[in-house]
Amino acid sequence: MRIVIATGNKDKVREINEILAGTDFEAVSMKEIGINPDIVEDADTFEGNALIKAKTVHELTGDYVMADDSGLCIDALDGAPGVYSARFCGEDSTYEEKFAKIFEMLKDVPHEKRTAQFVCAIAVVRPDGTSFTVRGECHGILQETPMGENGFGYDPIFYVPEFDMTTAQMNPEQKHQISHRGKALRAMVEKLS
Repeated sequence: MRIVIATGNKDKVREINEILAGTDFEAVSMKEIGINPDIVEDADTFEGNALIKAKTVHELTGDYVMADDSGLCIDALDGAPGVYSARFCGEDSTYEEKFAKIFEMLKDVPHEKRTAQFVCAIAVVRPDGTSFTVRGECHGILQETPMGENGFGYDPIFYVPEFDMTTAQMNPEQKHQISHRGKALRAMVEKLS
């Protein structure tokens, strides 16, 4: 079954397809089917932003549409950057700039208190217009030295104690088993099956 992903992020599309391998779902990005609407993500929750994206693309396609909104929530910063994770430090900032800003904000916070969660909310709109959301979380600790070449975004500073490595040091199979997106996608597939 084809499901349109409301994103232009090719890393996210690749990761979603890796996680969906072996299921009955074939994911295609909205750009692959020739649409690229201007979507304003102005909700204050991950679920709200995911629904905005999924409903906007559904209005243009009528297909099954999936959108996710995900980010990093740092406990010592009251959940920031949260829904602003991608735009943290400005729309065009690099992840190195984002890391530097986070380290500056956490400079007086001891290592063991630098706990954080990756959160992923997925919204699905069915062809009949009904919708649902699911959520996945992955818990870890932020480290000051980026490590690893895999993954993307905040992965190089997100350390998972049980694996003794960052999510950027994990191979894709390891990461997908524990990641926020992996958990949310498996919940989505279960709900759609």
